Amino acid sequence: MPQVIEWVNPGPEDIVWRYPDENITWGAQLIVHEYEVAVFFRDGKAYDVLGPGRHTLTTQNLPLLTRVLTALAGYPTSPFKATVIFVSTKQFKGLFGGRTQTSELAPLMFRGGYWFKVSDPKVFVAEVVGGQGKYTSGEVNEFIRGFINEKIIKHLSTYSLADAFTNIEQVSFKTKAFLLEELRRIGLELVDLRFEAIDTTPEYRDRIFWIKQTGAAGYVLQMDTTKEVARELGKSPGAAVGAGVAIIPPLMYPPPAQSPPAPQLQTKTCPNCKRQVPIDALFCPYCGYRFQPPTKKCPSCGREVPADALFCPYCGTKLA
Repeated sequence: MPQVIEWVNPGPEDIVWRYPDENITWGAQLIVHEYEVAVFFRDGKAYDVLGPGRHTLTTQNLPLLTRVLTALAGYPTSPFKATVIFVSTKQFKGLFGGRTQTSELAPLMFRGGYWFKVSDPKVFVAEVVGGQGKYTSGEVNEFIRGFINEKIIKHLSTYSLADAFTNIEQVSFKTKAFLLEELRRIGLELVDLRFEAIDTTPEYRDRIFWIKQTGAAGYVLQMDTTKEVARELGKSPGAAVGAGVAIIPPLMYPPPAQSPPAPQLQTKTCPNCKRQVPIDALFCPYCGYRFQPPTKKCPSCGREVPADALFCPYCGTKLA
């Protein structure tokens, strides 16, 4: 009876499965179900990939592996040594989350979800499954989650605290674009990625509004970070000298000077429509009301003159 190689009843979350017997005979029946591929792996390299269908293993459908076996023994022996790794090509969902620091070293916590699938099984097996020795779905999932967390931590550290909170859509878009290339290198396609939450510690959260309003909080955050670094260095006297020389001076440099805020426009209330208008307005731009400047009467000619006039502009009388 020929040898049968088949992934039987894979679970909905199973990404990979390794056939337990590495002794493969020529003429064996390889059964690959829909949304699966079988990758032949040997000596740290991924060789032939067979897609869905029933395959009788011959030198014709395993040309790359046959070439290696021929080079080793002069002819392809039976049985031969190889690891058959089944890979699911369905879409999977994973969760990420971790803690990093912003460009001004403020703490930043994040979490969310991602959707992915194996786009290049040969590269995936070479880089992750066989290359990392991750032969179970649990191990593979943990590796992918750690890989994505590491890359997100690296990417988020390039943002300031204010940008991370006020431009979350842009942060998500750029993070996804960054991860697309990183995951492609290990044979994965990132279908989607979404941040569910980005947060910081309460003390930094209270300052976000002020940061957005003034734009001058960077230096305060730097000084807080300097204090924290100094406190940590103080716990380890042996490391304080060398580490302090490298870390403390850059933190002390103030950020570029911020432009002073524009002066606020002075206003007055229109007695007719109650709207705020420029203080020197002669007419209300909303209802047309004419503002009358304060006046007083000349005691000599009885004409209305400005309230701060020292002489009457009509008769020249000196006003008290």
